[in-house]
Amino acid sequence: MTTTWQPVPGLAFGGDYNPEQWPRETWDDDVRLMREAGVSIVTLGVFSWGLLEVADDAWDLGWLDEVIDLLHANGIAVDLATPTASPPIWLHHDHPEILPVNRSGLRYHQGGRLQWCPSSPVFRDYATRVATVLGRRYATHPAVRLWHVSNELGGGNRHCYCEVSSEHFRRWLEQRYGTVAALNDAWGTAFWGHRYASFDQVICPLDSETTQNPGLLLDFDRFSSDALLEHFLAEKTALREAGVTAPITTNLMVGVRPSVADYASWAPHLDVIANDHYTIAADPRRERDLGYAADRSRGLASGQPWLLMEHSPGAVNWQPRNRAKAPGELVRNSLAHIARGADGALFFQWRASLAGAEQWHSAMVPHAGTRTRIWREVCELGGILQRIGEVAGSVVAGAQAAILADDVSGWAWGHGQKPLNGFPLHSLARAWSEALTDRGVTSDVVPPEAPLSGYRLVVVPGLYLASDATAEAVAEAARGGATVLVTHLSGVVDEHSRVREGGYPGAFRDLVGAFAEEYLPLQADERVSLDTGWTATDWTESLVVTDAEVVGRYESGPLAGSPALTRREVGTGTAWYCSAGLEADSLDRLVATVLTDAGIAPDVPVAPGLEAVRRISDDHAWLFLLNHSTDPVTVDATGQDLVTATGATGHITLAAGGVAVVRER
Repeated sequence: MTTTWQPVPGLAFGGDYNPEQWPRETWDDDVRLMREAGVSIVTLGVFSWGLLEVADDAWDLGWLDEVIDLLHANGIAVDLATPTASPPIWLHHDHPEILPVNRSGLRYHQGGRLQWCPSSPVFRDYATRVATVLGRRYATHPAVRLWHVSNELGGGNRHCYCEVSSEHFRRWLEQRYGTVAALNDAWGTAFWGHRYASFDQVICPLDSETTQNPGLLLDFDRFSSDALLEHFLAEKTALREAGVTAPITTNLMVGVRPSVADYASWAPHLDVIANDHYTIAADPRRERDLGYAADRSRGLASGQPWLLMEHSPGAVNWQPRNRAKAPGELVRNSLAHIARGADGALFFQWRASLAGAEQWHSAMVPHAGTRTRIWREVCELGGILQRIGEVAGSVVAGAQAAILADDVSGWAWGHGQKPLNGFPLHSLARAWSEALTDRGVTSDVVPPEAPLSGYRLVVVPGLYLASDATAEAVAEAARGGATVLVTHLSGVVDEHSRVREGGYPGAFRDLVGAFAEEYLPLQADERVSLDTGWTATDWTESLVVTDAEVVGRYESGPLAGSPALTRREVGTGTAWYCSAGLEADSLDRLVATVLTDAGIAPDVPVAPGLEAVRRISDDHAWLFLLNHSTDPVTVDATGQDLVTATGATGHITLAAGGVAVVRER
């Protein structure tokens, strides 16, 4: 993955531009307003296939030529997309076999986006052809600085259950397992007597009403991710063969929940990690969701700068209640991503659509036009990004803590019946990220295969599926001096989703020196106390300690007097195990205890409602300060605030909702 992908000087600023939705006279107004706002790059062509290839191999590219030339003449760069996210009506009409089949065995119909089967050779031919045509035409155009394959792959076609997909799935399984006997062993098909006599008997896991084999479902998820990646690579190859030399990416959807694809396996194939992120209106701490997602994006980028490809200026249109952003939130959201390593902030979209499926999605130019708060804040953000443009290319200062997060593990937890059905296991990683942020400690959220050397704290929060290699890497971190904290529901199953024998946490049992012999989930209204003064909800375990110090015990409930929290010295480090689902205040106190054990002090200022992150280069450091509270806050800082062009001599005061980017001395 290259680290020299920056398409424009400084920080990228702009968004999806869909000029095909507007009359020609609007285009001139668009570029005038883009210059006024400080836009430096726009994404073109995402949903324009049907207007570029108007019939099979009949092309109308003149309007795109004109738009690209117009943008270039006004100093605005282009991120050119292959338009394969939205096949044209004529293609669906001529080849309905490319449409995905749902889990009930019914084929979808035209009218949506991403309505194509990732395994379809017919669609692959058409998609690579349009990529080739665009590549040959625009590979050397000076405005086109970045290429963007399709859009949010898997966001509408993650799974297809057609026979072509089943054939592809069988080939994938044979390559993975070699023999059907190995497949039967991995999936444990002796249960219910569902043994396969040959790979030919395997089909995609169509709806069978009752619970299906978790190993089958997990491998189908893996296969589906690989099929989408294979398609991305086919389009990327077509672009390269057509002469494209600029960086090529696609926009991921990295968030708190398990992703639609195994992005850790995709990352090496992307010239830049690009992410789409939208805050959740119902989340009272949505800024922490944003921070966690940004840290995950940076983890996929191996700590290098990445790109925020999409976020919203205001309300989205797909949540139950689509809340508008509060004054200043647009700027804070954008700067939060940049603070955590993004080298640009782009939006969906430039001008709000008057018609179509996303007509009620906010835009940089809203329906009400430029006499609006959104437009004023867009221009304000554009000015800020120009003033802080010097941070481009820098990295987030070395985090002392790593949080392991894995999409595949999340998929495994989501399949089949569980001791606590519907429990959002992914929320444990965010809770740790949030608690560390609140205590002024920067953390990297990384895949399990990421190097762990150099971290003083390694958190393994609800990593339900863990390989032997992951278990050994975590143990090696502890032996090398790190403090490791493993939570409940970690290391429970192996890479085939088979339960590890010998007690939980399975893969980490020997490391922590304790094991749970039985899970005791709590009912929705239950709470139990610990003798540390903490409170647990949702989850408890009957813990047997074999080689560890008991740090905390259950004080109430059926496990009263039993161990709840343990600590074990390992090499020059320590390994903690927390068997209880701690409430937020109690988790914060555990975090404080573990940070002391690891010898970690805050590396940025701490105050209620404050988000503080530092980026560094070889020559400079920049302290990002974002006040998410409704009260002013004063923190220690010395240097030059690039947002206001004023000096900070020992401290700086942020108004409610205020921001600062201090070039430190």
